[in-house]
Amino acid sequence: MTEPGDAPRGAFFSRLKAGLSKTRELLFMNVGAIARGIGPVDAGVLSDLEEALILADAGAELSHEYVESLRAAWRRGELPDVDSLRARLRAMVVETLAPRMVPLRISPPYPFVVLVVGVNGVGKTTTIGKVAGWLRSEGHTVLVAAADTFRAAAIEQLAVWAERAGADIVRHKVGADSSAVAFDAVRAAEARGTHVVLVDTAGRLHTKSHLMEEVRKVVRVLGKEMPGAPHEVLLVLDATGGRNAIAQAKTFQEFTGVTGLALTKLDGTAKGGVVLSVTREVGAPIRFIGVGEKAEDLRPFDAQAFAEALF
Repeated sequence: MTEPGDAPRGAFFSRLKAGLSKTRELLFMNVGAIARGIGPVDAGVLSDLEEALILADAGAELSHEYVESLRAAWRRGELPDVDSLRARLRAMVVETLAPRMVPLRISPPYPFVVLVVGVNGVGKTTTIGKVAGWLRSEGHTVLVAAADTFRAAAIEQLAVWAERAGADIVRHKVGADSSAVAFDAVRAAEARGTHVVLVDTAGRLHTKSHLMEEVRKVVRVLGKEMPGAPHEVLLVLDATGGRNAIAQAKTFQEFTGVTGLALTKLDGTAKGGVVLSVTREVGAPIRFIGVGEKAEDLRPFDAQAFAEALF
């Protein structure tokens, strides 16, 4: 665990820092004094900072709270220069995120069932493959269920990722009942003594209630086969969607319950502030963040590392 004030090190931190460059540029290039790293703090700097936070999708309410707190500190003479402003803002970001930094805990009785949900195109299947790889590195045996039976490509893609991760896979033909795939996967995991089952699901628009009902059926079937399952409902969100990701999260929360979030594609967006707003508006912790396509580009979320990389 990184201590406050100590910049995290390592390959993933370097990728995270690079991935957040667009958000960092949006935040600070729109606030001239901060971008230059010199000069006093004044009312104009604080006003520009609030606008930049909103543009980065940190949310209007949270952005206003941050700047009001900073403005009060400035009036008390506690922010003499932009370095002190950046340090205070970084500490506020950690304070916002730290309560939502709850790692995924895999515990018996096994199998521990993780249902992975999300809309089309967020990187759900690749996220499952990366999570499988991380779990294997943690010493767990893993089985993935190819319950996205709508797309043949999804089944094949998951099979490739399972092989890379050293995970087993349960798959049916294209068009099969996704609930049946999930059921068979849990049965197989029980028979083999597998620690974790990761259940893929078809991407579905959060605005289509009949499609959302299908994933609700998967939840019911899992619960009947193994009381308490799914033990985790992991919602994958594309960070490039910004505020739209918040709307998706709220709808999935209503239909399936959401116990954890995985934020992908942070390297492709200037809207990295969505990490802050999703923390504020969705009652689930951030389990993982992703900054690239490789298996090692998805890692458990660390609030301190995120704040250090952002600043």
